[in-house]
Amino acid sequence: MILWLTEFLHTLGLGTVTPFDVGGRLAVVLVGLTCGLVGSLVVGNRMAFFADAMAHTAFAGLGITMLGTLILTGARQAQDIDHYYWAIPLVMASIGALVGIAMAYVRERTGLANDTVIGVFFALSIGVGAMLLPQLPRWADPDQLLFGSAIFTTDADLIVLLGMLLVTASVVLVRYNPWVFASFNSSLARSRGLPIILNNYLFVVLLAIVVNLSIKAVGVLLINALLVVPAAAAANVAGNLRQFFWLTVIGSTLGSLIGYEISDRTQFRVGLTEPLQFGTGGTIVVVCVLWFFLTMLFNLLKRRPQPLARD
Repeated sequence: MILWLTEFLHTLGLGTVTPFDVGGRLAVVLVGLTCGLVGSLVVGNRMAFFADAMAHTAFAGLGITMLGTLILTGARQAQDIDHYYWAIPLVMASIGALVGIAMAYVRERTGLANDTVIGVFFALSIGVGAMLLPQLPRWADPDQLLFGSAIFTTDADLIVLLGMLLVTASVVLVRYNPWVFASFNSSLARSRGLPIILNNYLFVVLLAIVVNLSIKAVGVLLINALLVVPAAAAANVAGNLRQFFWLTVIGSTLGSLIGYEISDRTQFRVGLTEPLQFGTGGTIVVVCVLWFFLTMLFNLLKRRPQPLARD
């Protein structure tokens, strides 16, 4: 797929385009669109910390997945796992969904504050990851897990990301109104017969899928920012829920693409070292944060009292 698109762009005379350029741009656009679809729901339901915890479950998910693959396949070197590479993101997403459901269940049954329950599972995920990942250096690259590696996107990665986008769009299309209704007044939504608990679990599972399948492009430390920051920027300028949703989608997608372009085209030298480039995931997040501050400034200027007209 990536090679075919690269050759097609060459026939259009668009200059020197490499498979890394094509794959990386497609990956960040797909991730940006997907995060934009759920970002307004994350912010609207005050689940930013929950989304951050879900991102960090990837540490435990990757460690358990790699260890299970080694045990089940008897792999002795990294190349032996390549045959099962396609299943790793799916298993990680499944583990993330189970952790998310467990968080929601414990929160409902114990009566503890949300941040307390999330903090417990946050610590558990980091602890399990710290137990396993340092012992699997040949199979798991911590840098790629933390910061992403969009330029190394493969055809299999694009298929997974495209499937994630289609599933997310389908679920949001069907369940968006009930989720928004419950975020405003859960008691009223329950009195109208909406399955609040089922909707909560469904959103947790969807969020786990988005987070775990997006890690390849932007990394664990940055996926939460892409879920929250564009939605926060949209909230600064949106006049209604419809604008809030679409501004989040547009901001997340454009922020991802602009950040990738800046990272790809910016080089600078420090002393006699080789030219340095900004990290892709970090640049995307910085662009989104700058967009947030611009929208905040616009909102402040719009609300500034106008001076009285002189006679």
